[in-house]
Amino acid sequence: MKKILTILFLALAMVIAPGCGDSDQTEFVPAPAGDARLAPIPSGAQPPAGIDLQPPPPGSGTGASGMIWDIPGAWTEEQPSSGVRRAQYHVPGSAGDAECVVFYFGPGQGGDPLSNAQRWAGQFSQPDGSSTLSAMKTEQRSFAGYNGLWVEVTGTYKNVMVSGDEFPDSELLGAIVQGADANWFFKVTGPRTTVEENRSLFEGMLGSLRVSI
Repeated sequence: MKKILTILFLALAMVIAPGCGDSDQTEFVPAPAGDARLAPIPSGAQPPAGIDLQPPPPGSGTGASGMIWDIPGAWTEEQPSSGVRRAQYHVPGSAGDAECVVFYFGPGQGGDPLSNAQRWAGQFSQPDGSSTLSAMKTEQRSFAGYNGLWVEVTGTYKNVMVSGDEFPDSELLGAIVQGADANWFFKVTGPRTTVEENRSLFEGMLGSLRVSI
């Protein structure tokens, strides 16, 4: 009888042991195909967490504090890639595509015009190693009755917020316009020849600024 019980006990232990051993192991389940966590970061990706800008408060920049403008016929309107972009346009040209973006951060946000102009210039370097800030052109202008700062920068552009790639012979035309409750930031960036081909269209767009009501 004792021998039979011993045999049964050993058999039961062999059945239970594998289950106990598995409980101490971590099971790795592969992510399913198409899982967004495995997708490459898109070219329009925003800055990492911690330095991303928050969208403006709901309702700000609309109505009496909002702005509208005429879109050049040759440009194509695109879906803004972030909450602080009020508008985004594809700008075609003979030297390759450029981009026009309109930013609005809300009351008390976005910084002063000159600091932003200097930040824009900081995304460029000069072939001879000279200071881009010294080469940057700024001018106080009136855009359809709105006061603002006009900005021009040329050189090698480096998009540090996306890929970090460098683009020689680039240009930025920008305007920081004082709206009813906050500044609005307009800029065209791309190959210098393309930007120059669209200079008058950009200036015409700024000349059409008006209240959105």
